[in-house]
Amino acid sequence: MSHDLILAGGGLANGLIAWRLKQTRPELRVLCIEEQPKLGGNHTWSFHHGDLNAEQHQWIKPLVVKTWPSYHVHFPARSRHLNSGYASITSERFAAVIEPALGADLRTGQRIAKITPRSLVLENAETLEAAAVIDGRGVQASAQMVLGKQAFLGQLLRLHAPHGLTSPIIMDARVAQGDGYRFVYVLPFSADTVLVEDTHYVDRQLLSHEQLRQHIADYVRQQGWSVAACLREEQGVLPITLAGDFEAFWDEAQGQPRSGLRAGLFHCTTGYSLPHAVRLADWIATQQSFDAEALARGMRERARQQWQRQGFYRLLNRMLFLAGRPQDRWQVMQRFYGLSEGLIERFYAGDSSVRDKLRVLTGKPPVPVGEAMHAAFRLRPRHYENFR
Repeated sequence: MSHDLILAGGGLANGLIAWRLKQTRPELRVLCIEEQPKLGGNHTWSFHHGDLNAEQHQWIKPLVVKTWPSYHVHFPARSRHLNSGYASITSERFAAVIEPALGADLRTGQRIAKITPRSLVLENAETLEAAAVIDGRGVQASAQMVLGKQAFLGQLLRLHAPHGLTSPIIMDARVAQGDGYRFVYVLPFSADTVLVEDTHYVDRQLLSHEQLRQHIADYVRQQGWSVAACLREEQGVLPITLAGDFEAFWDEAQGQPRSGLRAGLFHCTTGYSLPHAVRLADWIATQQSFDAEALARGMRERARQQWQRQGFYRLLNRMLFLAGRPQDRWQVMQRFYGLSEGLIERFYAGDSSVRDKLRVLTGKPPVPVGEAMHAAFRLRPRHYENFR
């Protein structure tokens, strides 16, 4: 074999795997192949301080462009300042740090035609072999998973004058709702530079990019900000899992090791994937065998554990998407942000306790009880024949 490991795709998960192995296992022959000209695409990845342990914070520190000690949320009947740390990584920093570290072990602008657990064929017919190939090329459509969408478009804006923000606004739902839960996400990177994202939790994306851009323009104007330039624009759709058949989903892989969103390694409700990607990179760096079968088995087991841990979050997703009117979904989130800071922090970390879960579900529900109960038991893909 010419390589110990080939990473198909150079997004967040595979990029972190390659970088972590370069740091801790430099003797391994690892090759990362990315279709785009740069690693990481065009994204901003964020995480809460409690999502990672001290060692993980330390090793990803060179990638972090900004940290904040707290954040805000705003709803029609509730605004709140939460004393929980928050941090962001941009794809520009991601590429600037990791690409030089990988050097010749990174090939960009290479389209992949086919992969198997131990080989990869490029569009130019070149075949590469390794003890294992990890597929990390993003979400793959599957009839075994029922996914809602967190669709967004964001613009990094330079303003004519300081915006006055000292902390991010994770959710500003004081905006017109529509066919789902809508909020604006705001990251102040410098005194006069801010990322503004228009975000929608929807069954299907109906709004055009032009409409989303207009939403951002309207929001910026309402804040009293004047735009000097749009420095960058990013858009995407994150998966929000409502239900699925985990075993059938992984059977589709036919023994192919998978990472990141393609492996289902993300927070079912928020779509955040960075903490999962960091933990997977740490796990791979400890493996003694890079045999494809062993890696696939281990990655499937890690994904299974996460699937089991996140059953409660899928339940909440079903209530959010299936109970009540789409334009009233914000009420679910407004109620959630009235709970304790510790509960909210554990929720984002995917570590909700039994007590947390009971607290979330007790009290007057913000959705019709009958519809909530019906949604709770829609556990399998066959229950969603008319869901789009």
